[in-house]
Amino acid sequence: MQLTSDIKKGDKYFVARCPELGVTTQGRTLEEAKENLKEAVELHLEAMVDYMIKHGSVHIERGKIVQN
Repeated sequence: MQLTSDIKKGDKYFVARCPELGVTTQGRTLEEAKENLKEAVELHLEAMVDYMIKHGSVHIERGKIVQN
């Protein structure tokens, strides 16, 4: 999966977005904004998988996510 990042300098912080997932975060520096976005995307994807497992849309088989 390939995702896009969009990082812009605001008045005080850099604002980082992943438009495909609707994830937005910020950082005091460009590097901090990149790291925060990476973490936010990982957490978002983990939450999506957890939700799908809980609601029966997917299951884990041999360490891989499989759709039902």
